[in-house]
Amino acid sequence: MVDSRRVTLKDIARSLGVSVNTVSRALTDKDSVSEATRARIKAEAQRLGYVPNPMARSLVLGSAMTIGLVITNPSNPFYARLISAIEHRGRGYGYSLMLLVNEESPDGDQTAAQTLLRWGVDGALIVPAVQGDGEHWERLPESGIPLVCLNRDLPGLDLDCIGVDYELGAYTAARHLVEAGARTVCLLEEDLPISPVADRTAGFLRALTEAGLPAGADRVRSVPTRRRASLALPWEPADAYHLAQDIVRGGDLPDAFMVGNDYFALGVYRALTEAGLRVGEDVLVGGFGDHPFAAYLNPSLTTVALPAAEIGTSAVDLLVSRMRGQDDHDRADKRRLPAELVVRTSSRRDEQALVT
Repeated sequence: MVDSRRVTLKDIARSLGVSVNTVSRALTDKDSVSEATRARIKAEAQRLGYVPNPMARSLVLGSAMTIGLVITNPSNPFYARLISAIEHRGRGYGYSLMLLVNEESPDGDQTAAQTLLRWGVDGALIVPAVQGDGEHWERLPESGIPLVCLNRDLPGLDLDCIGVDYELGAYTAARHLVEAGARTVCLLEEDLPISPVADRTAGFLRALTEAGLPAGADRVRSVPTRRRASLALPWEPADAYHLAQDIVRGGDLPDAFMVGNDYFALGVYRALTEAGLRVGEDVLVGGFGDHPFAAYLNPSLTTVALPAAEIGTSAVDLLVSRMRGQDDHDRADKRRLPAELVVRTSSRRDEQALVT
C-alpha cells in the first residue's frame, strides 16, 4: 500500500510487477499493450487513487491541454451559462479550462493576457473589456496562441468572433412593443462603450424609424453601470429605478420601456408600481437576457433569450480547429447567432398573455 504522497507510475508498476513504460503505455492507450494488461493496470491505478500529473503530461504531449477563458463577470447569468457550456465542450476534447476575470477593466485585460502568455495555454476565448486598444491581446496570436472573441469583437484585430446578433434581437423586441400598441418607447441602456450596447441601440432605433415613430437621441437613456464599491453584480437595478423615477416624474411618460438587460427591468417595475401604474396595462416593458427570474416577475417579463450555450460550444469547436490547424487562418470567422424573443405578460394588455 502506498503512503499519502501522490501516487506515481512507479507505484503502479511496483504493485503489479511490470515496467514503468508498460504502465505509461497502458494508461495512454498505446497499441503495444495487450487488452488484458491494460485493463489490469487501469484497475490498479484506480484502486491506488492515481491522478495523472498535468505538467508531466504537458511535457510529453508538448501541449498544456488547457484553454484560457477571460470574461467580464461570472455573476452575469449569461456568462455563467457560457462558462458551463465551454467547460463541458472543452472537456470533451480533453482540455482543461483556465478561467480569468477582467472585471470590465483595461488593466484586467492586460493582466489576463499576460497570465495566458505566462502559462502557455493552447488557445483562449476572450470577452474583452475594452474594444479599442487590443495590443495586449495581439501578442497571443503572435506567440502562436489562437484567440476567439466572445460576445464582443476587437475591430482593430483580425480575430475570430462568435456572439449574439444583438441588433436583430433589439429590433425584434422593439417592433413587438410597437405592434402591441406603443407609440412612444424609451430604451434604458448600459453606458459601456461596447458593441452589444451599440448594436442593441441601433436595432431599437431602426424599429422605431420603420414604424414612423419618434426615434431621436432622447429615446435612449444611459443607465450608470460602472461598479462602485463592489464588483459582485454586473448591474444595479437601483440605477434603472432612479432613472425611471425621473422619467415618470418628468411628465413625459412613454407607452413602453425597453431595457438593455433584465436587471434594469426590476428597477423599472418598481418605479412604475410606486407611481400607481400597471406594468403590461398602463406601460409595457420589454427586457433583454431572459434571466432566470424573468418568468416569475408579476407580471412576467417579455424579454430576449440569448444563445449562451450555443455560443460556448461553437466557440470551443472553432478554437480547437484553429489550434489543430484544421481551418483556413487567412480569414477570420465572424459569427452572430440569433436571439429569441420570449413574449410574456409585461408587453401584452390582454388576459390571454402567454406566460412561459
